[in-house]
Amino acid sequence: MSFLEHLEELRWHIVRSVITIVAFAVVAFIFSRFIFDYILLAPKNPDFFSNRLLCQLAEILHTPALCINTKTFEVINIKMAGQFSANIMISLYAGLIIAFPFVIWEMWKFISPALYVNERKHARGSVAAISILFFIGALFGYYVIVPLSVHFLGGWQVSEQVISRIDLNSYVSTVTFIPFSTGIIFELPILMVFLTKVGIITPAFMIQYRRHAIIVLMIVAAVITPPDVFSMILVVLPLVLLYEVSILLTKRTAKKYRQTMAEEEAAK
Repeated sequence: MSFLEHLEELRWHIVRSVITIVAFAVVAFIFSRFIFDYILLAPKNPDFFSNRLLCQLAEILHTPALCINTKTFEVINIKMAGQFSANIMISLYAGLIIAFPFVIWEMWKFISPALYVNERKHARGSVAAISILFFIGALFGYYVIVPLSVHFLGGWQVSEQVISRIDLNSYVSTVTFIPFSTGIIFELPILMVFLTKVGIITPAFMIQYRRHAIIVLMIVAAVITPPDVFSMILVVLPLVLLYEVSILLTKRTAKKYRQTMAEEEAAK
């Protein structure tokens, strides 16, 4: 295929991905009342799953500070088109998240013809792995980081004379950004395996700079969480676990690469 033919092929993959995202966004717009009442606004309520679980844990450990979001707060709209624009934004986010596996599949269909047979064989199941890691990360962000962020940021008070009434767009952007960003961050093992396959990093490199990587992960956790130590630790622990899993996967990838090279040398 020529360069222009490749571009034409890429264009149709992008078009199909966009159509799928828009289709799911339309469905999400139709069910927007359910999405707002039972998904987006739920983490600020005391009866949210994570809030109830932490309050039960607080009773067992006799640590009242663990019981979060016991008092709800108002979410208000101050712009004429504020609620409509928030509805559109959430619908697009929902469409992107639901269509994520299909988008990855379309990207894979564009890339896979350029791979060798053994590379396609080793990459089998990568679409499912990427999608699963993304959804696990998004769920972790929604059920762990979002309630902590809502509790910390929504309850912070500089003075008793200042009453918090959170703007709708501010609340929605926070609740949507966190799960999406954690979903992307949970792709760390896939990224490390890819970098190992192309020869940019090695398992020895990852082990040597493990401490530096942990510091970077702590900085990332500090950026996407409220400025308190407890929330940051909750995020750092799974990220460090993902890094250790990445080391194991890169070792396996490097071993398979050496075996393949040895077989090719023996066949010559």
